[in-house]
Amino acid sequence: MNANTAVPAASMTLEHEGVPPDQTLAGEPTTASQTLTEIDGVEVGVWEMTPGTMSDVEAEEVFVVLSGSATVAFADDSPSLDLRAGDVVRLATGARTVWTVTETLRKVYVTGA
Repeated sequence: MNANTAVPAASMTLEHEGVPPDQTLAGEPTTASQTLTEIDGVEVGVWEMTPGTMSDVEAEEVFVVLSGSATVAFADDSPSLDLRAGDVVRLATGARTVWTVTETLRKVYVTGA
């Protein structure tokens, strides 16, 4: 992404891959991501997950949900997050999570590259 440009993050085509079997907990979820740009070592991109449940270990990240719905549960007993379009979320490095997506979730994320 060049300076002084815009991308249709909510509707851009992303190429999905199956979630690895060791991370898949229910259903047959797929994920896709595309880096949009990097600014001073900070990566900005789009990520999407289809319905299903998967485990993950998070990077330090802030994201905005563009569409869809999901619940994110944390292994450390932090309160679960019910995500919807418009939510802004911060995740901590190393957080062990379980994502349960009920409607394909798309987010724009910002993370240290």
